[in-house]
Amino acid sequence: MKKPILILAIFISLACLGFFVSVIKGSVEISLAEIFSALFGNASGTNAQILNNIRLPRTIVAALVGINLSLSGAILQAVMKNPLADPHIIGISSGAGLAGIAVMLLLPEKNWAITPFAFLGAMSAAILIYILAWKNGIRPIRIILAGVAVSAFLSAGISSLMILNSDKVHGALMWMVGGLSARSWLHVEIILPYTIFGTLLAFIGAKYLNVLALGDETAKSLGLRVEFVRLIFTALAALLAASAVSVVGLLGFVGLIVPHAARLIIGSDHNFLLPAAAFLGIATVTFSDTFARTIFAPVELPVGIVMAAAGAPFFLFLLRKEL
Repeated sequence: MKKPILILAIFISLACLGFFVSVIKGSVEISLAEIFSALFGNASGTNAQILNNIRLPRTIVAALVGINLSLSGAILQAVMKNPLADPHIIGISSGAGLAGIAVMLLLPEKNWAITPFAFLGAMSAAILIYILAWKNGIRPIRIILAGVAVSAFLSAGISSLMILNSDKVHGALMWMVGGLSARSWLHVEIILPYTIFGTLLAFIGAKYLNVLALGDETAKSLGLRVEFVRLIFTALAALLAASAVSVVGLLGFVGLIVPHAARLIIGSDHNFLLPAAAFLGIATVTFSDTFARTIFAPVELPVGIVMAAAGAPFFLFLLRKEL
């Protein structure tokens, strides 16, 4: 028991460090004293404006996105019994992206609808992948192949929408890459309720994920309604992924790298794995975003490029290991 708690404490420390590094680093260096002054409302001047209007909301959004995508990946990997499952790779993010892009381009005055439509798109993609992969049960390789096919189909839909609406395509292009530039308190307000709701449900349901991990027959013998539980958790993973996609766009590989790394370090008990993934997700996204916006300063890279550069080799490593 002591080891998982110690590991969780380390992950919490990394999350806090990532948060403060993200707030401090940038074109204007800001001290810790100024940060605490701004947090408690005692600061004024240019640095306080930078903190309150740019750095803090952006960093909070990064942290919430890290939580949502990491938990979504951890849940999908448990439900689909596949360590390669990830909302981006298997097409759930593409479903959310197609619905979100459609709202952005066709109904730009209805931005409030992006998240619910993205959820419907993500859930539809998840159900379609599940149906295509089912043949006398679920096998990990079928999940990946079905997900790749569905993702390619949905990506074609996204590209078609962008070509047909080329006059509105700039914002959509940035959204396709996945980035945190110009994120404000409005975006915090959009994603925060989904993070709180999704995180609470995930933590409460950790025991059911542990039962699922025992295998379908054992889970059924213990009284678990396996397919119903799978459906509920798939919906929860889709909601978490969709809320992140609706705010930062198609940010890939967080849901693959973070849960898998957390599992290797802390084990497969979801009572510890889920909070570990959440805190490691905060650290991963905040550090990656800080790196993306400072490495070529004053030019800022979208954080999605950094995650893809790190995530693609990791995915290939896991693919060779699993197959």
